[in-house]
Amino acid sequence: MRNVPVMGMISRLAQQKGIDLLAGIIDQLLDLDVQLAMLGSGEPEYEKIFLDIKARYPEKAGIYLGFNPVLAQRIYAGADLFLMPSRFEPCGLGQLIAMRYGNIPVVRATGGLADTVHDYNPVTGTGNGFVFLEYDKNAFYQVIRRALNLYWHEPAQWQKLARNAMEQDFSWARSAVEYLQLYYEAINRHLSRSMIA
Repeated sequence: MRNVPVMGMISRLAQQKGIDLLAGIIDQLLDLDVQLAMLGSGEPEYEKIFLDIKARYPEKAGIYLGFNPVLAQRIYAGADLFLMPSRFEPCGLGQLIAMRYGNIPVVRATGGLADTVHDYNPVTGTGNGFVFLEYDKNAFYQVIRRALNLYWHEPAQWQKLARNAMEQDFSWARSAVEYLQLYYEAINRHLSRSMIA
């Protein structure tokens, strides 16, 4: 049985989410030994493009237009790579959910994606995903190829990356501790200034 990487995407089909970048490289991607599981709805032109992709690549592209929470959970849990090439993304939750399952995010460095996903460095073993900077379909394609090369050729490194992703803690418990530390620092600074005055 072949080990074919599955790319997942759960998104509104709109330019804000970088869907135009994916549409621009989808044929190149699906010519590789990969599969795509996509869930979403949005702008009619992109719905049409991806329905056409589903028809042309029935063995490689599973496209579901609409909202389905059960299917979304399966994509988060079952894909190997999670695509989020957003033009802008104030926060982003998809990458956080994906990482909990060891599903590696491939993101553009913007907003909350840049805050939470750090490019994997195979030399140091640090990072939790793959990041590209320029809003450009070729940059997106190249970072996916880099991710796939690691998946195909460095299984131990891939497992390390998946562990890094799963060990991330973006919970409120961690955030609450950080907020408390900031409050205590602010109080101490205020008290220090009061004593000097």
